[in-house]
Amino acid sequence: MSARGRRRRGAEAEPEHDTSERWMASYMDMVTVLMCMFIVLFSMSVVDKDKYQELKNSLATGFGTTKTEKIDSATGVVVPPEKLHDKAQGFTDTKTIDTALTDAELAAKELDALTALEAKIHAALAKQGLASAVDLGLDQRGLTIRLIGSETFFATNKVDLTHKAIQVLDAVAPPLAATVYDVSVEGHADSRTASYPFPTNWELSTGRATQVLRHLVETGGVKPQRIAAVGYGDSRPLASGSSDAALAKNRRVDIVVLSQQPEEVRALIPGILKQRQAAAAKGAAAKGAATAGTAQPGGP
Repeated sequence: MSARGRRRRGAEAEPEHDTSERWMASYMDMVTVLMCMFIVLFSMSVVDKDKYQELKNSLATGFGTTKTEKIDSATGVVVPPEKLHDKAQGFTDTKTIDTALTDAELAAKELDALTALEAKIHAALAKQGLASAVDLGLDQRGLTIRLIGSETFFATNKVDLTHKAIQVLDAVAPPLAATVYDVSVEGHADSRTASYPFPTNWELSTGRATQVLRHLVETGGVKPQRIAAVGYGDSRPLASGSSDAALAKNRRVDIVVLSQQPEEVRALIPGILKQRQAAAAKGAAAKGAATAGTAQPGGP
């Protein structure tokens, strides 16, 4: 037998490695993973009863269903007193937070704002000696600034602003420009038929309103987004008859500062205004009576 043949038989005789227990490694890996999983599950199942109870009570108190003696049961956010008005810390001054108001309270608040605006306009007119040239009135719609005719603001069949009308508008414009209210400029005409260049009283009244609007916007600084012009023709007269006084009263432009409150709130404004006027009249009468009672008679 050749040496080559012997080497081949010797190689065939080498023993093979035993692989019958390789499954043990995979099994042990699986058992280790399972053990870790059960340890995690066990740790998650262990609950600190005290902390859980505190959390439960805190949530119940926060939703207003339960109050306990162990936790703060006060409503709202607990803020340190020294930081209560510190806006830099993100806290809002409690004085600036409006609670829910009733319709009557909202109406009273709106009336206060409109009355303050009326006082500013009256003061501006009085400073120019024009207080008697304009009628100011408060009603459900808001504050009305009424420019009456009588050849003072508008001549017959004319839309041009007179010198006095410009003076009045210059005094009225700054308080109007400083407010956030919307403004309606409403033109009116008397009952006589319009003539050239106006086909009807609709064009005449609209032209008057537009002239007032343009002056308030272009000269007075009122924002154009807050103001509009409308013409009512002779459909809404203030006075009846054909006398010169009646015709002049109907030939007018109303500058209406419109209330921003809902209709149900605005409906309460006239009643509150009437109550205040009655209380003021009563107080004035009582003051007058007290003054008369304390007056001393003259000497002999």
